Formats: sequence, structure tokens, C-alpha cells
Amino acid sequence: MKLRGAKTLTLAGALITYTERALRELVRDQTGGRGGSAGVQLSDPGDSSDSDSSSNSRSEQREILESIVSLFPSEKAAFPINFLCCLLRCAIYLHASSSCKRELEKRISEILEHVTVDDLLVLSFTYDGERLLDLDSVRRIISGFVEKEKSESVFNAGTFREDLSAAMHRVSKTVDVYLSEIAAYSDLTISKFNGIAVLIPKNARKVDDDLYRAVDIYLKVHPNLDEIEREKVCSVMDPLKLSYEARVHASQNKRLPVQIVLHALYYDQLKLRSGVEEDRKPSPKNSSVTAATTRNQQLHADVSLVRENEELRSELMKMKMYISDMQKNGPGTTSYGPGPTKKPTFFSAMSKKLGKLNPFKQGSKDTSHIEDMSVDLSKPRRRRFSVS
Repeated sequence: MKLRGAKTLTLAGALITYTERALRELVRDQTGGRGGSAGVQLSDPGDSSDSDSSSNSRSEQREILESIVSLFPSEKAAFPINFLCCLLRCAIYLHASSSCKRELEKRISEILEHVTVDDLLVLSFTYDGERLLDLDSVRRIISGFVEKEKSESVFNAGTFREDLSAAMHRVSKTVDVYLSEIAAYSDLTISKFNGIAVLIPKNARKVDDDLYRAVDIYLKVHPNLDEIEREKVCSVMDPLKLSYEARVHASQNKRLPVQIVLHALYYDQLKLRSGVEEDRKPSPKNSSVTAATTRNQQLHADVSLVRENEELRSELMKMKMYISDMQKNGPGTTSYGPGPTKKPTFFSAMSKKLGKLNPFKQGSKDTSHIEDMSVDLSKPRRRRFSVS
């Protein structure tokens, strides 16, 4: 068909049909289901016969799969993404060659903007759906897509931080929902959870509500995490990018660390203060200028108030340490409070009593022992200064 100049979509359709028939124990056609007319869903290998589950059968299936992948046309978008995810899941199960799996991962990365949460879940679980896989393929796919977006942005003479495509925003939302699905499994470690979340650039998320939901589910399923581990899980999201409803939920969420709760509470004050300042200033006639001015004013207000938030947090931490120190050691023993009072000694008490008997204290003078002297007014008097 290639030699006779068959079209790419015709070749792709023939390979999809052959795959559904040759590997029917691993895949089956799901007409009218999710993913379109070419949708493929995994079946349970435990339902197949003993001959299919033997090593010889798996070896034969692995050879067929590798041959199918080698016949792929050069066009990257020739196959639907759910079909590619299904083949990659089969390659992982059959222990196919690394080149076969890398080719499938590369093709999925090229069209990752069309991925659904179900497609990513196909790559994440065993056939029975009870255990998570290594998730290395999912990380490589997402990383490949982000690198492709960066290279395209540089090629178009843009900056990746500012000019994010619509495809990047769609993928970021899908990945966040995917994280909330896999977070419900207790065998998911913090490194695996964070490893997938940090692949998406933070500026690709307009709001972090979906990511906050994933973090909250993970903390709920893993209740034995200490404060440092919970802060590590929450480090993947930005509390200042939560919606009002999410901030209200976070402020009452006892599973979150104290620092995240302070962020959520303080940001409400930040928005209120910035909103009051904007209402006091007159708006220009041009609506576009008004929007730009409002954004700039809010940005400056956010930056200044975030700095105040950091100072307030440091003061709160100092006060918390002072209170905890007083509770442990009692008043008068902390390094923050006043020093201990000195007990009066015998000599200090006697000095106070003798000081009361001093005749010259407070300017009083005893003149009874001074003899009267006649004063000659004709002679000028000299002032005598006595040095005592």
C-alpha cells in the first residue's frame, strides 16, 4: 500500500483494524464509546485462556506489536491518541523493546493536547485497575510535550513564560484532573505525585483549583504525613491562585499545613484592599486602558501586600515560639521576657534604713551646732565655696 501511494489515513485505518484482530486478547473495539469510532479499551488478560497467558503467546504478541509499530507512517498525527495509549499499555504489559515504547511515547507527546483523563489512566494502572504502575511513561510523555511547546515558542520568536498556547492550557487542566484521580491510591509516593505535578509550568494554570483538589485528596488518603511532608505535597500549588470558593475551603481545611492556611486567609484581605484602592481611583474613558490600569494597580498592590504577609508570618512565628517557650518553662525563664528579679540581701536592706537617717537627704540641714556670727554690712561679702 505504501509503494502504491496509499494515503496516510488509509494506512492508519488498516493498521488499527489489524491490531484489533491480531491482539484481540489485549484490546477490543469500543464503538460509540469514549475516544471516538477508533476507540480502544483494555480488557482483562485474566479472562483469556491458559495458552494466551503462556510465555509463548506473550512472545508472539510482543513480536506482532513491535511489527505494527514499525509499520507506522511518518506522519505523527496519523492515529488517534486513545489508540496510541492502548498500544503503549500493551507494550508495557508485554515488555516490548525500548525503541517500541519510545516511539509510542513520542507520538503521544506530539498530540497530547487531545488526551483525556481516561487515556492517561489507561497508562497508569494494571489490567485489573487495582495497582499503579511506575508512571515513568506518563512523565516522559508530559515532559516531551512541554519541551515541544518550549521549542515552538522559541522558534516563533516568543517567550515561553508569556506566550502559552491553548494546547498547553488544555493539557495542564487534564493533568491536574488526572492527579486527582491517582491521588486516591495509597501506594502513590510524594515523589511520584510531585514529579508529575511540577512538569506543568505554573504559569500554564490560570487557577489552581483542580491541583488543590488533587492535593486535598492525597492528604486525605495519607493521614499519617508529618508537617514537613504535607508542606512538600502542597508546594506544587500556589495558594494565591485559588478561587474564592477554594480559599474558603482551604481556610477551614485541617489537613493543610498552617502556612497554606495563612496564605488563604491573608489573600482575602489582599483582594479586598486592592479592590478598595481601585474603586477610589477614577476610570479612564477607554475600556482597554481601564483594564490595563486595573491590572497594573492590582499587581503592585499584590506585590506590596505579599511582602507584608511575609513580615506578618515571621512575627507570628516568633510569637508562637515565645508562647510555646513560656508554656514549657514558665514565665520569667524565656529569652524573650524580662530577666528574673533579684531578691533583697541583708546589706541592701540595711543601706535603705541608714539612708532614711541621713540628715542631708532631700536637702534638709541641721544648723543647731553652728554659732551665730556678727556680720559687718559695710564690707563686701565673699562667697565661700566649700567642696564636700
